Amino acid sequence: MLLQDEITLGILKHIETTQNQRSLAQKLQISVGKTNYVLNALIDKGLVKVENFYQNKKKNQYRYLLTPKGFKEKVTLTENFIERKKKEYDELVEDLEIYKNSKVCK
Repeated sequence: MLLQDEITLGILKHIETTQNQRSLAQKLQISVGKTNYVLNALIDKGLVKVENFYQNKKKNQYRYLLTPKGFKEKVTLTENFIERKKKEYDELVEDLEIYKNSKVCK
């Protein structure tokens, strides 16, 4: 299960290269409803802006773009994600050493 920050990071990471909310949801393995909810929150916070494809015959298609504020948030969330994963890795290495040094393994 993805954490909220991981979902937000995933959306910020893929929003400009994904065609629509459905394909974004599939890429992140979450529901379209959740994708829509988080995306609208990001728009409300000013992290993402929406543009219509005016030249497209289907006026309900949009292009999503990161704002400068959104790009900064993406960097911050990426740094936090990496730090969290490093901590998890260090904890796993410690556990592995304990297992290796236990009487059961000897």
